[in-house]
Amino acid sequence: MQTESTGTLVTMIDETKGSAQFANTAQGRPAEGRRGRKLTRVVRGVGWTSIGLGLFILGFVAQQLFVTTYFAQQANVGLTAEAQVYFADVEISEVPYEPPLGSLVPGDPVNIPTPGVPSPTVLVEAKPEIGDAFAIIRIPSIERLQEGWAVVEGVSRRTLRAGAGHMPSTPLPGQPGNSVISGHRTTYGAPFHELDTLVEGDIIEVETALGIHIYSVTGIEIVTPRDLWVIEDRGGATLTLTTCHPKFSSRQRLVVFAELIEGPNAEAILGV
Repeated sequence: MQTESTGTLVTMIDETKGSAQFANTAQGRPAEGRRGRKLTRVVRGVGWTSIGLGLFILGFVAQQLFVTTYFAQQANVGLTAEAQVYFADVEISEVPYEPPLGSLVPGDPVNIPTPGVPSPTVLVEAKPEIGDAFAIIRIPSIERLQEGWAVVEGVSRRTLRAGAGHMPSTPLPGQPGNSVISGHRTTYGAPFHELDTLVEGDIIEVETALGIHIYSVTGIEIVTPRDLWVIEDRGGATLTLTTCHPKFSSRQRLVVFAELIEGPNAEAILGV
């Protein structure tokens, strides 16, 4: 009888231990499941966030490269028409021309006024207001510029979104001194996208109210944004085009130098 009781007691103890182990296992499995589901949600959230961020970046790039270019090209049609109206309305005057002494080099002839012989004169136009479309630039060797691109006064971000921009502190195209025009290379119409393909001797035409001024490329250089010497007067009548370099970066500047060879003021300025 005692043995039977003892065996029953042992059996009850084993069953109790087994139930406890089963209960502990049952309690542990939901906890592990919850942790797994939480990790899955985190990974899924990171994945969707990365996809969303990638789509946003792609959309931004597409907007900068294609959307801004499309609207800039459409706006250029209107700006070119505005420039034509500006040509007819702007005030033009004729003034005596004397080359600055700093532009002469030893051996150059000096124009000494001769009694009874009129001094050379140049045509000048009133300075445009910031944002005005006052000129059209054409480069026959660059397809997108063969038909012309409007030039507006000013080189701020806002004005350059409208077209190529003329630096207000420099002379207007066709005038004595160094006229500087800047333009985007990859966005907002990218008028200066292929500026790096120009070579010495290529022609650049700039039409203003005075007529068409023809420049010949004399050189191309890569400089830093701090190299302000590129906008300095080089004597005679010159043109400087600037844009960002390399493409899709503003780390450097691509600069094209050109000199006036024909135009309404070429004879007086060049002394020919």
